[in-house]
Amino acid sequence: MAGLLSISEPSDTLNNQINANNDFLATLTTDATKSTKATKATETIIKKHSREQITQLFDLPLMDLLLQAQTIHRQNFTANEVQISTLLSIKTGNCPEDCGYCSQSGHHRDTTKLQAEKRIDVDKVIAAAKRAKATGSSRFCMGAAWKHPSAKDMPYVVELVKEVKALGLETCMTLGMLDTEQATQLAEAGLDYYNHNLDTSRSYYEQVVSTRSYDERLDTIANVRNSGINVCSGNIVGMGESRDDRIDWVHELLKMPKAPESIPVNLLVPIAGTPIGDRVLAEGQLSVLEWIRTIAVTRICCPSSYVRLSAGRESLSDSEQALAFMAGANSFFYGDKLLTTGNASQSGDNRLMRELGLTKQFAAPRAPKHVPVVDAMSGHQSQVISADLGGVVLA
Repeated sequence: MAGLLSISEPSDTLNNQINANNDFLATLTTDATKSTKATKATETIIKKHSREQITQLFDLPLMDLLLQAQTIHRQNFTANEVQISTLLSIKTGNCPEDCGYCSQSGHHRDTTKLQAEKRIDVDKVIAAAKRAKATGSSRFCMGAAWKHPSAKDMPYVVELVKEVKALGLETCMTLGMLDTEQATQLAEAGLDYYNHNLDTSRSYYEQVVSTRSYDERLDTIANVRNSGINVCSGNIVGMGESRDDRIDWVHELLKMPKAPESIPVNLLVPIAGTPIGDRVLAEGQLSVLEWIRTIAVTRICCPSSYVRLSAGRESLSDSEQALAFMAGANSFFYGDKLLTTGNASQSGDNRLMRELGLTKQFAAPRAPKHVPVVDAMSGHQSQVISADLGGVVLA
């Protein structure tokens, strides 16, 4: 495959660069006349050249990258349709983990001054889910600040899954690490998605958190996948990581037996009082365009996954958000608050959707399905049992 040439090279190489870029883009659209063919062709190419291919995608001129991402998006999803999700914190603060970006960590409570809250009563969660549905959300996500749910927590979260599903909403939870038994319990309750972000690359992860390992994250994702629950796993852009770290994160997704069905791409909201937040506030934030590049590369590499706009939208202009949708994002969190940070207003989101011509996707909850994929992970290495999900993609 022809390598990409830098745009900063002398003008007499520009034609060669353009030809190289066009050749590269052409490889990604081979047999792209049908959605299924496009997905298989793209996945095959990305798998084959993995990290090198991802690097070349990041290095493309932005307009070329956006064009390719939107093309692949339309081959796999309905154009101009987005999924609306609502996120609720069902237990806030005093988390034993020391994530350097998070205000909910008990390690930072003296500096963030976050007021911890106990578990929310079931009836209050259901009332919030009903409000979310009434305002157009099709997925309801519930998050708890735990290292992992305890035995006494499991009946509570199982009840929440059943009650929210009864409303006709898709359900998602993020509760920390899960063992195989806990994942099975949630699957039997009918949980649609479980969120467990990798956050960043393996090499940068120790700069973010020290109370858990990258392999523990992968173990939980494997337990979720084995239970039949759809995987939701994303990252946080702008924590001081390099582009190589973002490339490695995408590569990590592609090394999984199946890419996550849902991929949140967060833009760091630097929170004063957290180690990473304080550093970013002092040194300056990453360019929004690099976040948009990350969205576009994620869309190309994971063509049949939902790519979700999560934290960070509150600070973005309409034009920046429009570029994110052009880059292939097709889901976002709706509501004035995300766990402990602010979010774009509902009225602002409704106006923006009208101006961009975006429509809301209807909920499509489904019964859980047990599909063995991997056995327990030992470190980063996993034993693949079956990577065939029978053509099942996403709800």
